[in-house]
Amino acid sequence: MTQEVKEQQGYNPLVIEPKWQAYWEENKSFKVLDDDSKKKFYALDMFPYPSGSGLHVGHPEGYTATDIVSRFKRMRGYNVLHPMGWDAFGLPAEQHALDTGQHPRDITFKNIDNFRRQIKSLGFSYDWDREVSTTDPDYYKWTQWIFIQLYNKGLAYVDEVPVNWCPALGTVLANEEVINGLSERGNHPVVRKPMRQWVLRITQYAERLLEDLEELDWTESIKDMQRNWIGKSKGAEVVFEIEGTEGEGLKVFTTRPDTLFGATYCVIAPEHELVERITSSEQAAAVKEYQDQAARKSDLERTDLAKDKSGVFTGAYAINPVNGARTPIWVADYVLAGYGTGAIMAVPAHDQRDWEFAKKFDIAILEVVQGGDVAKEAYAGDGPHVNSGLLNGLNNEQAIASMIEWLEANDKGQGKVTYRLRDWLFSRQRYWGEPIPILHLEDGTMKTVPVDQLPLLLPDVDQIAPSGTGESPLANVTEWVETIDPETGMKARRETNTMPQWAGSCWYYLRFIDPKNDQELCSQELQKKWLPVDLYIGGAEHAVLHLLYARFWHKVLYDLGVVSTKEPFHKLVNQGMILGENNEKMSKSRGNVINPDVIVNEFGADTLRMYEMFMGPLEATKPWNVNGVEGTHRFLSRIWRLFVSDEGQLNAKISADENVGSEAFKRTWHRSIKKITEDFEALRFNTVISQLMIFTNEAYKTDQLPKQAMTDFVQMLSPIAPHIAEELWEKLGQQDSVTYADWPVFDEAWTVDNEVEIVVQVNGKIVERALVSKDADEAALQELALAMDKVQEAMSGKSVRKVIAVKGKLVNIVVG
Repeated sequence: MTQEVKEQQGYNPLVIEPKWQAYWEENKSFKVLDDDSKKKFYALDMFPYPSGSGLHVGHPEGYTATDIVSRFKRMRGYNVLHPMGWDAFGLPAEQHALDTGQHPRDITFKNIDNFRRQIKSLGFSYDWDREVSTTDPDYYKWTQWIFIQLYNKGLAYVDEVPVNWCPALGTVLANEEVINGLSERGNHPVVRKPMRQWVLRITQYAERLLEDLEELDWTESIKDMQRNWIGKSKGAEVVFEIEGTEGEGLKVFTTRPDTLFGATYCVIAPEHELVERITSSEQAAAVKEYQDQAARKSDLERTDLAKDKSGVFTGAYAINPVNGARTPIWVADYVLAGYGTGAIMAVPAHDQRDWEFAKKFDIAILEVVQGGDVAKEAYAGDGPHVNSGLLNGLNNEQAIASMIEWLEANDKGQGKVTYRLRDWLFSRQRYWGEPIPILHLEDGTMKTVPVDQLPLLLPDVDQIAPSGTGESPLANVTEWVETIDPETGMKARRETNTMPQWAGSCWYYLRFIDPKNDQELCSQELQKKWLPVDLYIGGAEHAVLHLLYARFWHKVLYDLGVVSTKEPFHKLVNQGMILGENNEKMSKSRGNVINPDVIVNEFGADTLRMYEMFMGPLEATKPWNVNGVEGTHRFLSRIWRLFVSDEGQLNAKISADENVGSEAFKRTWHRSIKKITEDFEALRFNTVISQLMIFTNEAYKTDQLPKQAMTDFVQMLSPIAPHIAEELWEKLGQQDSVTYADWPVFDEAWTVDNEVEIVVQVNGKIVERALVSKDADEAALQELALAMDKVQEAMSGKSVRKVIAVKGKLVNIVVG
């Protein structure tokens, strides 16, 4: 046989993988089964934004994990829903369209085609009949329908709110899209300015969003991120009168009303409505300049605890309600208008941020809780109150209760629960987004587009262009903006803001359940069957906003009776980041992005899948190493040679006689089934692969291998490396795909050791180890130990005083 023929017969993923991908597609192998007798399993990926650069090797990590579980669950008898789609509206496509003159639709469709090609090349077991895109009118019809329900429930409203406005991009940016005062995309200056925006009342669901976290199988770290973002605080709202004004009061919320006697100044946000009214003429210029500086900072920059504190005195004073003290009012950017009341009372002795501010601007620091040295730093702990009138001698908890009681009795404030969570800013000044289904009628009223008129389609334009007014490019499309209300016949203008990219990803898990339904977003019967999502895997960067927004929409739909579960995602796992070879995050700017096409074309998809799962625990951050890729490919080649001869036939070692094989091999076989089953259930894919290696090594040592063992091995391999598994399954004479084969069963008797290792000690020092029958009693262990050569040497010239034997563990011989 020539070397060329031998290579053709050897492991060749470039031949095997396209063959089986074509087979799966032709046979719709992963289509959801019409079989209600099976238990359901819904495995979901956080669907990708199809960027122009395509996938890099970090993307398939999470997709591989859900695919492994989906394949494993099918063999365990589950009916599996495992879909894929595209989160395809948004700023990147719009900006690229503006830069190049292309239509964002054309760019998006081209990117989707490339992503789909790449994902299919990796052999993921998606039900492609359920593919959705958020840009499809049949999809966003229902995004608009949900918005109408929000509006009808009073959960969507228009407000003038401060936003991150980027003049160069012509749109409002979310906080996470602003870095050091510049847009993440393009590094353009961003300023804070009030604009007319659509806002959703997510705050009405704050308590439920907190409470229902307890029901979820999420890591505590992710739950804590959500809790901190919602930011529930118990305390009091206190009113400080403003000196020299009639009825003008400054409301502050504090979690420490017990420290009111120590409030030596107040701070209001630069955007606070009182700033202009209370600022003295002497301070007006300085305050205005400070406001302009603050407008160029993001909220994240302003609240950075490490930054140097800045502020300016307004020239006004508040009156402390508990002691009548004149309290200077400052403007400082570390207080945000959108949080709480936009004003705080500052107690520098017991808050480090206030302490640093007071030190910088030479403001009094008055101790009211004993326990620290407030000359050196703020003391935030518990202790007896001092300098606090009616609170003196009380601890924190007692003093807080007493102060709230006093405030309410004297009409100076009240106990209150607040949340850091703000209502969701829902407008974007873009063309490439879901049109908001609102009509502004000529009589000044506003109404929703009739439901039977949905979807409200984006106008088909040749090329988008900035409006020049800060509005969406839709404002330029006069023939679309100006319309007639079909119900009243009045002239109307369509809303020109579009929805944020978050909108489409808030409910896509529902559409996957029933993607072709044109009567409702998801049938009642099907959502009851499939919800909640059993396993949701995606990047930790979505641990707060996406999950919070999706949970909010789900709860609204629950209240409407559209869904029957309180939560959408039962189990959540965040895969770790894959770093470049120099341990840096992969990015185009660093030039360290690795295209999975390169790996697939050289080593095959199974190698990429297995390598990424073998790098370490799923949740861990791991560095890419090309040597590891090559090593994984060698392991798959080794598996191939175990099954397939040079002539391309089944290896003659594999015997139909199930009695062949050493005891050691049989023990490894059954232990592998047990361990791999447990590890798949626990998502420990790296240890699954380790056990596959142990099996392979033992199989190479064995003269003859029972065919059933090798069949079981292929099934255990198939969730991770499905293409080579299908080929080996066929070589073993199996007629159908391995996809729905029943999962292997182990014999418990073969998983239990008949022998155990004991240690033998002389005067407590280990001198020997030995394998003994696990049933050997103490007398047998003593006899065995005393006969050992190394024990005899250690005892030389000494007499045995005592022998301690512990069954299955050790023998300790005491000599003297």
